[in-house]
Amino acid sequence: MRRVLIVYNLRSSRFKDVKAEVLDVLSDPAAMHKMGLNGVMVGKYEVKRTNIEDNVAQLAKVIRDGDLLLAVGGDATAAIAANSILTASKDATLAVLPYGNFNDLARTLKTKKLKDVFSSKAAKLWPLEIMVDGEHFRFATCYVTIGMMAEATELFDNKKVRKHLQKGHKSSWRSYPQLAGWYFKNRHKKVFLPEFSLNGNLQPKKTSDYTAVNGRLMAKVMKGGTWFLGSENFWSGTGRLTNFFRLANLMAKSILHRVPGKTTKRDVLKFTEPARVEIQAEGEYKLFENVNEIEIKKAKQYLKVIINL
Repeated sequence: MRRVLIVYNLRSSRFKDVKAEVLDVLSDPAAMHKMGLNGVMVGKYEVKRTNIEDNVAQLAKVIRDGDLLLAVGGDATAAIAANSILTASKDATLAVLPYGNFNDLARTLKTKKLKDVFSSKAAKLWPLEIMVDGEHFRFATCYVTIGMMAEATELFDNKKVRKHLQKGHKSSWRSYPQLAGWYFKNRHKKVFLPEFSLNGNLQPKKTSDYTAVNGRLMAKVMKGGTWFLGSENFWSGTGRLTNFFRLANLMAKSILHRVPGKTTKRDVLKFTEPARVEIQAEGEYKLFENVNEIEIKKAKQYLKVIINL
């Protein structure tokens, strides 16, 4: 019997829509019959109040070959589902519907409605893999940032901010004023990356950010590409984004053309001394202490995804 596992977050900004448009529909035998889903078993996994790694470990235990994991929420929910499939090493497929702040993976896959999930075909998505001091940290389907932009995502863990975004929230545009406020308050603080080299080249001392892009979008408005469909290359760059004019220039280029950077097969960031570093992938960050080296590369394994071409 085919299984559909719905992965959702009860605390997401649009959970009411998730319940009405997905959970209730896939719990209704008449609606299931109308979509041609007779004989399909529907299961649910509610994201726990812990962290991505714990949720990935728990969800990976229940995934079977042939499962369809349907992530309904933001990019963090999608990241949990994607990392769970890759961790479980099962022949399962991921589908994503946009019910979060930015929804970069759903926009990359162009799946908007429930009908898209069951009428579109599967394709191979080759994610990025993040290694910290030689140990696997996380897979990232769309992008990775290290530095100030990663630190900024802590903002969305603030209870007041999250509560504000949950009030009638159906657009990511309400998130941008929150980010702008954080930026102007924090850009002159100690947000530069510790001294490091990138692939053997020493970077300027006032570098604030490293970015690797794999998907079509980053934070909804910044354009990437279709590297997610390939197994070798991705796009990356560094910059001093504490300077407002440099940030404005980056945003203009990213919106009108593409995120500035260059094609690479593998990036290795080596710090001159053990460093305190924040890494963010798909909107979820983690702080690391005493880091010597971070490696970003294409994963050896691909992820089967539903894509609406």
